[in-house]
Amino acid sequence: MPAKASVCRNYNGQQICIVELKRSAKNYWEYRAILSIDGVKKPREVYNCRSRSTVKKDGKVVPFGKKDPGQMICSFFHNQ
Repeated sequence: MPAKASVCRNYNGQQICIVELKRSAKNYWEYRAILSIDGVKKPREVYNCRSRSTVKKDGKVVPFGKKDPGQMICSFFHNQ
């Protein structure tokens, strides 16, 4: 069986792991990601590093808040 590895970071008191990450070919500042936060897998969301917002699964756009995992993704890939 192939091994699977995820990138994990302690970020603002939370263990955040990037389970799956895809960069948009059209909009290089957008990432589609599935995260695990403190061991709980979250649904796929789009993180927009240009507008500093998250597009939720239902299409709702939410600006990054304090301690938002989107900030970690954008800083990790230097798209701030």
